[in-house]
Amino acid sequence: MQFEGIYTPIITPFRDDLSIDFDAYGRIIDWQAENGVHAIIVGGSTGEFFSLTQEERIEQFRFAVERAAGRLPVVAGVNDLLVERCYELAAAARDAGADALLVAAPPYGLPGQEELAWHCLQIDRAAGLPIILYNYPGRTGVNMERDFLDRIAGSANFQAIKESSGEVERIQMLAREYPELQLSAGSEDLVLEFFAWGARSWVSVVANFFPREAVRLYETCVLEGDFDKGRRMTSALLPLMICLEKGGKFLQSVKYACELFGRPGGPVRPPFQPMDEGLRGELSRIVEAADTSLREILEEDK
Repeated sequence: MQFEGIYTPIITPFRDDLSIDFDAYGRIIDWQAENGVHAIIVGGSTGEFFSLTQEERIEQFRFAVERAAGRLPVVAGVNDLLVERCYELAAAARDAGADALLVAAPPYGLPGQEELAWHCLQIDRAAGLPIILYNYPGRTGVNMERDFLDRIAGSANFQAIKESSGEVERIQMLAREYPELQLSAGSEDLVLEFFAWGARSWVSVVANFFPREAVRLYETCVLEGDFDKGRRMTSALLPLMICLEKGGKFLQSVKYACELFGRPGGPVRPPFQPMDEGLRGELSRIVEAADTSLREILEEDK
């Protein structure tokens, strides 16, 4: 499977009673397809998978595949603290018709590299689907090191890696030493560096509310090789990317940004709490500035 383009890790919209709003969820999937993204990721950290029950997560897989209706691939996040749930989710995603899996290290346990490889191979056996590895040591506490990568190399299903360590050296290492793994941008504020090192996909959080703009940035850098324009577009997005990555209210900020564009957002589940008015105002200004700058740059396409 070729992982190219914009892969949006979609949010999970909740009603005021914190149940999943599947009507809104369907509109989110439709809007992503209509705006040209290349795939959606269901059950990622942006989708608050850690606050959902096993039943809710499986229901999301089924709903998303049915709603996408072949218009775009569905990648299922199957990560959990309890590894048996990971294997159950992987099989459920396959049965629901998902096209690929997103697989990270189980958090908190801190498995060694051999143990992590064994775990990922178990997921592979449970589903038999293409896999995007998800390296995010800031959340899992474990880096996917060379020893791990060498151990899983024998399975053809490990096809890509979403690198979210935030370390440029990791981007360089993966591009140079593991060209068989398709490199996917997983740190919003380093997307230009990923593209420069040959990444052909971006798991783009900002595509939740800037889908066309994210697609255009991908096209500009990857398909057209216009890194001058790519730098200008990235510069327009960078304050927003930094706010999302380092602002301390990631989920709330993404959902509020969606609402600023008239898209479904809704509350977050506990323990997360709503943003205060000061942060909402700051985010509104940052989003508006990014939107204005991107519009001016993209007017040049016309």
